[in-house]
Amino acid sequence: MKLSGNILPPGNILLDTESTSKKRVFERVGLLFENNQQIARSQVFDSLFAREKLGSTGLGQGVAIPHGRIAKLRDATAAFVKTSHPIAFDAPDGLSANLIFVLLVPERATDMHLQILSELAQMFSDSFFREQLLACDESASIYRLFNDWNSGI
Repeated sequence: MKLSGNILPPGNILLDTESTSKKRVFERVGLLFENNQQIARSQVFDSLFAREKLGSTGLGQGVAIPHGRIAKLRDATAAFVKTSHPIAFDAPDGLSANLIFVLLVPERATDMHLQILSELAQMFSDSFFREQLLACDESASIYRLFNDWNSGI
């Protein structure tokens, strides 16, 4: 399954040297989605924070997968943010995250949304994959890593 590669456009990868808080990351990805997919930044921000209030989206091991539902969105879309400064996401292991995969799904998301989250959890549980992401300093290389994950390349 290559769900994550299909929903992550190359232009939605952000190497973020500025953000030091969850709020700032959500503002930055809101702007990214607004510019690249014409989804209102306020809608993205509000959706991500509403989900975060239900419980942390921090997976642990420096990874978070904030996600939200967006009205009138047809298909799932995503952004990936690698931050220079780890961000507190209240992960079970207590570690802050600097690998942040943001997932937006339609308001009436189907099982596809759960399949994507499951694939992402598998992907980020792979320590070699996380190390490769941390070693990358350009978005094109990060995009290739997501597309090549679990393909035997």
